[in-house]
Amino acid sequence: MSDVPRILALAGSLRSGSYNSRILAVAADGARAAGADVTRIDLRDFPVPPYDGDLEAAEGLPASALKLKELFKAADGLLVASPEYNSAISGTLKNVLDWVSRPAPGEKPLECFKGKVAALCSASTGALGGIRGLASVRSILGNIGVVVLPDQVALPKAADAFDSDGNVVDPGRRKALMELGGTLAHATRAFMPGRA
Repeated sequence: MSDVPRILALAGSLRSGSYNSRILAVAADGARAAGADVTRIDLRDFPVPPYDGDLEAAEGLPASALKLKELFKAADGLLVASPEYNSAISGTLKNVLDWVSRPAPGEKPLECFKGKVAALCSASTGALGGIRGLASVRSILGNIGVVVLPDQVALPKAADAFDSDGNVVDPGRRKALMELGGTLAHATRAFMPGRA
């Protein structure tokens, strides 16, 4: 059994040039530097309809939801960059979590989430950096069996936080994002089966 932690990295924004996608890239680099195998996905590549129990009952899980479930199941840890929409989680991210939480035939409830470790970050044009939205992400993930690390990074005033190449300007914030990814890699490794 490999002791290389497998981390799934995703941003809860669909916008091209998303600030959250940019900080996700930095944190993912930190996880890789700490020895993790990171799979970074763009949720635009996995279009799912709004969660609808009638649709699920009639047609089962959409193909994109099944693909997402396989990625979540294969991962040991989750790296999530979540924008703050009206002081809470983005509808896109919540919808993905809702679909992935639905059991496929023969699957245990919440099998895609239980026992996984997650680290959270956010970027916002506001002064708080999206930290209010992270509270709802933390609550949702914790309630579906994910161990959410206490460490998190919020990048405020994101419109001015990047250079023309998309890099985080503030070296302290960049270091914090790298360290967040590294912490997730180490924590995920410690939680992997056979490590307890």
